Amino acid sequence: MVTENSSLGQLADLIRRPLVTEKATLLLENNQYTFEVSPRATKPEIKAAIEELFDVKVTGVSTANPPRKKRRVGRFEGFRSSYKRAVVTLAEGDTIPLFPDL
Repeated sequence: MVTENSSLGQLADLIRRPLVTEKATLLLENNQYTFEVSPRATKPEIKAAIEELFDVKVTGVSTANPPRKKRRVGRFEGFRSSYKRAVVTLAEGDTIPLFPDL
């Protein structure tokens, strides 16, 4: 649960990076943005972090935990780091500039 003394730095640590995939690009038409977030982040925390960082109104958050992928380095086998994907729906008229003008 998001507490009132949650600092902006703690909220910023929950959001790792925006995901730019073919599916995520198609979701932009519906005012939905996809982010990679910390696996321990909850929906209320993700909503608070997006609203604070980008100054927008979030109307919905959907999360998914994709399965871990196996990776090999020589004869050693392991797994890639796990992550959580969050699809955030914004209120009408709000946008997040994923590619700011340089």
